[in-house]
Amino acid sequence: MPETILRQHIEKIIPLTDDEFSLVLSHFTFEKHNKRDFLIRKGQAAKYVYFVVSGLLQLVSDDDKGKQHIVAFAMEDWWESDYFAFFSGNKATMSLQCLEDTVVFCITLSNYNALCAALPKIEHFLLVKSNNGHIAAQQRILSFLTSTAKQRYDQLLKRYPSLFQRVPKKLIASYLGVSRETLSRLIS
Repeated sequence: MPETILRQHIEKIIPLTDDEFSLVLSHFTFEKHNKRDFLIRKGQAAKYVYFVVSGLLQLVSDDDKGKQHIVAFAMEDWWESDYFAFFSGNKATMSLQCLEDTVVFCITLSNYNALCAALPKIEHFLLVKSNNGHIAAQQRILSFLTSTAKQRYDQLLKRYPSLFQRVPKKLIASYLGVSRETLSRLIS
């Protein structure tokens, strides 16, 4: 049951009473999306932060030449959005697309703020999740600055082996910042 998955996810960090979880749940909406659906499109509003119950998302940035760069993947138990657009109210600079049929919980900024005000321990939970996201982003940047493409591939394979069964090689190559041909040489 999706609600159970969300509760277990939150309770890895903070305990919740049934009443507290009901309050949390009242601030979220639940959506099902098909493979290839866009949850956020570049140039539009980023209305939600998404918690992935099941499925797989890709966060993509397009450069001036039309080349797509995968900023992140988000699978079960992960949170994703164009956070800059979500928190600032600016138009999205990235797109968030389903790579598989996907089930998500969504929260708007107003509900996010209201929930944090009503239940301070959720604010702590979200701070922990945010800090973990910052750490992961810094590690990814350091990996690009200090590691070879082969080392980045090996790190990704070690951390997220299931991703390699779920994502086409061309998307793995984009995430690693290499061509499809280079990726083929790395794995052969």
